[in-house]
Amino acid sequence: MTVRMDAVHPVLMSRDVAVSVRFFAQLGFYPTFQDNPVQPTYAAVRRDDVEVHLQWHDAHQWAHPVDRPTYRFVVSDVDAYYAELASTPALHEVLRSDSPWRRPGDTPWGTREFHVRDPDGNGLQFYRMR
Repeated sequence: MTVRMDAVHPVLMSRDVAVSVRFFAQLGFYPTFQDNPVQPTYAAVRRDDVEVHLQWHDAHQWAHPVDRPTYRFVVSDVDAYYAELASTPALHEVLRSDSPWRRPGDTPWGTREFHVRDPDGNGLQFYRMR
């Protein structure tokens, strides 16, 4: 019998989990659980079949803010998702200014994608194979 992997749930570092949950809500995610309803230190958000976990980390764990992880999300329609987000304040505040993919574009590696950063500097890349 072959073991099948059904999903991956990345855990993003967060300075303030409640702020992160609100940010992801602007990206169309909804909260599935929080360890504390008032001041969560661990939570999960979901959109369709994608679930992201958010975990509070102490300030000493942020020594290298430039070296933040990046997460790639496969979406059915990159341009439609960008248009959906374009009306939210969240997108304008966190567009990756260091990325040529601030708006949807075709990449040399065969994808169409755009990139943002969450409030804690984690990279979020939304893409589709062309």
